[in-house]
Amino acid sequence: MTQRLQKLIAEAGLCSRRTAEQWIREGRIKVNGIPAVLGQQADPAADQILVNGLPLSPTPEKIYIMLNKPRGFLTTLADDRGRSTVAELVGEIPERIFPVGRLDYDSDGLLLMTNDGALTRALTHPSHEVDKVYLTRVRGDIARAIPQLTGPMEIDGCTVRPAQVEVAGPNLLTITIHEGRNRQVRKMCAKAGLEVRRLTRIAEGPLRLGELPPGRWRFLTDHEIRSLRNLISGPL
Repeated sequence: MTQRLQKLIAEAGLCSRRTAEQWIREGRIKVNGIPAVLGQQADPAADQILVNGLPLSPTPEKIYIMLNKPRGFLTTLADDRGRSTVAELVGEIPERIFPVGRLDYDSDGLLLMTNDGALTRALTHPSHEVDKVYLTRVRGDIARAIPQLTGPMEIDGCTVRPAQVEVAGPNLLTITIHEGRNRQVRKMCAKAGLEVRRLTRIAEGPLRLGELPPGRWRFLTDHEIRSLRNLISGPL
């Protein structure tokens, strides 16, 4: 099947689409012996595609894992400042997998990682508001803050949907959001007069962190994968 080159390269697990586009600009991709151009399409079954001089490998088996990300790790695969990244925690997996969405450096908890680009795009698309649940330890007047958190609020110039908030203990809230904007829970709490002392994501869509220890990961079950796919309308 004919597809854009950057999509084929990304789905083969070699790099991101953006990096693949840069490789095309640099002349590192050839199709049937001719340097490729941006926007070009090819059929892996009919065309010879070379990436950095090597044949493009078939699309690898899809992998889906849940990581309990500790605090102090970036949700990225590399950092030019030498900081720790989640890639270090899943290094024993030979295939290139990438995070689905983000989880702050100072936050911990459930992080989905996969090499399924189609599922990633579907889960992170604005049209699919996947619920994310955070166990949030705070300092401040909770009774005064809850009406603000559960009402419409403007964050970074955009109105976000009201959060669902439950008191889980002294200075402890469970906060469910739907959009997942950058540092959204921290910004919402600050606007409501609360200081976030610790933020742990304990659920995302049908996934639950459960008893998975910090820094450890596990493969998703077939049921969990089906549940994720059922969450998204349309083909993946």
